[in-house]
Amino acid sequence: MSQSRPKMVDVGRLAGVSAQTVSRFYTGKGYVGAETRRRIEAAIAQLNYQFNGSARSLRVNATRTVGVLTTGPSVHGIWSILQGLNEAAHDAGYALFTSWVEFDPAEVHEALDRFLSARVDGILISSPHPGIEDTLQRVWETVPVVILSGHAWPHADSATVDSYEAALLATRHLTELGHRRILHIAGPEQINEAQDRERGYRDALAEVAAEPLPVVRGDWSAQSGYDAGSGVDVKDFSAVFSGNDQMALGFMNALRGRGLVAPSDYSIAGVDDMPDARHFAPPLTSVRMDFAELGRSGFRMLVERITTGERVARHVIHPHLVPRESTARVTGL
Repeated sequence: MSQSRPKMVDVGRLAGVSAQTVSRFYTGKGYVGAETRRRIEAAIAQLNYQFNGSARSLRVNATRTVGVLTTGPSVHGIWSILQGLNEAAHDAGYALFTSWVEFDPAEVHEALDRFLSARVDGILISSPHPGIEDTLQRVWETVPVVILSGHAWPHADSATVDSYEAALLATRHLTELGHRRILHIAGPEQINEAQDRERGYRDALAEVAAEPLPVVRGDWSAQSGYDAGSGVDVKDFSAVFSGNDQMALGFMNALRGRGLVAPSDYSIAGVDDMPDARHFAPPLTSVRMDFAELGRSGFRMLVERITTGERVARHVIHPHLVPRESTARVTGL
């Protein structure tokens, strides 16, 4: 009795992928990663499978949906990224399937499972946490993935707004005004962007042979900035580089309560240039980070990967300084 001809599901089973992935391999209507392609080709050769391109069951219909996974605190940057993503998705005729979770591997895996069950065309990750790549191992070869992160990844396309450059710009601005005793209010130690901004602060000080002060650690919130301002020794510094605008707001409020006002008593610069920064008292010098454009760019990268199946070059958006009344030249220089 002759053996039945192998089917597409048999190829998928041997290659460790779904029949839909094998279909995408043949039709080109969707993304199939390089390693997955190699496994499918090996399974085809082993089974001597013959593709029937006219079979109705092989039709691959894109869902025109994208899964968006966000981890981390609810801050200005995250909301701006989501704004850009929604704008770009609307313009391209896509719908977003969004999940916002704590950085917990179990929750991340659960969110990814929901995306895959919904048969999204691709997944976009917005996460500031080191190690997010470790939770994505099983989806690299299933759907296209783009990560919005300060760090580049070997297995996924990525984009960022340069936090290191932002810190250089802010700290250099203060050193160019003559400040050498510059305090840094940093974000959470385990966050990529906080690490990059602290590194930029230290490198900018090294350029003028100035020593960094002990870093004061916050959590991006205005309350943590206020706590920092309530406990710091005001004799230690003449200027402050805050890791974001919200912490700068809290810090300024705390020092105002202690009788000190920028820029007459100290200078302060932040990062983000959130819309309210121009209305602080005084208006805050800040480094503009175009997070909305990051969202738009990330989405366009993902659609290109979905459409072509090819890797897309890492995209870096450069920040720029917006000087305002919270910073001034050191008296006497």
